[in-house]
Amino acid sequence: MRAVVFERHGAPAEVREVPDPRPADHGVVVRVEATGLCRSDWHGWMGHDPDITLPHVPGHELAGVIEAVGSRVTGWRPGDRVTVPFVCACGTCPACAAGDQQVCERQTQPGFHHWGSFAEYVALDHADVNLVAIPDGMAYSTAAALGCRFATAFRAVVQQGRVAAGEWVAVYGCGGVGLSAVMIAAASGAHVAAVDVSPEALALARRFGAAECVDATDAADPAAAVRELTEGGAHLSLDALGSVATCAASVNGLRRRGRHVQVGLLPSADGTTPVPLARAIALELELLGSHGMAAHTYPGMLGLVRSGVLRPDLLVTSTITLDATPAALAAMGTAPGAGVTVIAPWNRERPTPGPGST
Repeated sequence: MRAVVFERHGAPAEVREVPDPRPADHGVVVRVEATGLCRSDWHGWMGHDPDITLPHVPGHELAGVIEAVGSRVTGWRPGDRVTVPFVCACGTCPACAAGDQQVCERQTQPGFHHWGSFAEYVALDHADVNLVAIPDGMAYSTAAALGCRFATAFRAVVQQGRVAAGEWVAVYGCGGVGLSAVMIAAASGAHVAAVDVSPEALALARRFGAAECVDATDAADPAAAVRELTEGGAHLSLDALGSVATCAASVNGLRRRGRHVQVGLLPSADGTTPVPLARAIALELELLGSHGMAAHTYPGMLGLVRSGVLRPDLLVTSTITLDATPAALAAMGTAPGAGVTVIAPWNRERPTPGPGST
């Protein structure tokens, strides 16, 4: 099969022929019809993830068709249309038994723990626990957009963040995760303040429901701007980018007893990130992490997508080929772009409007 491979962190990746994967007895092999290009893939390419072994094939947001099934898989068969959370759970550890597969103690992640979906085929573990059926009529590009960024944002806003109608929600960073969070929070009845440095990203945030937009290149103190716009600070704030500046601004922009959810990864030289804990203590703030979403919790989100309340298909702003992926991956460090870029390894699909598109 053809796949995007890199031999060294930060060195140019290339498309080459590699062996086809084979399913584990508990897993499947999926023919990849669409896969998202995510900033997490860039972090892995740069060497920010210790689980990656070189040479490596990145990619973790995917949708496709089951090609082969392991001997112990009971719930799936070749030809089924599926997507998968980026956290593949084991199904048997204490966290999984509690329903918290997104923090499974023995989790594997395609594109990190093993070769991922920037390829024509990908192997996935523990299929009966992790696979999610793609609803009839949903485009592969839409399903791929759910896999990491949209599902992660849904859990961060709804499940971890406990958003409520009428609250102010601040979103720092309007890439794929951030725009998803804007859409989900607005659909939940919240007022959204979006913060970014890109006018294009802020225009999309406004399109997806943001009531206020803050251009961080113009605002000397984005957190102060959010506090002013929200008349005291956000009730819920998300750092959807993952930087020292956006993490601190998210905390500093909260009102008393507000809730900060850290979604974006925070790489640093010593593995730590300064957080304004004095403010957290004084205002009794909640500081929460959010890490993907378990497969068994997808039905509620998918129901909102099928009804048209949520429109992840509108987040897909470009589709590229596998050959264009190495350059696009490298560019994410300086120009992550607005919206979601989808890779179509077989060059079969282009993004189309509407939740019922195919």
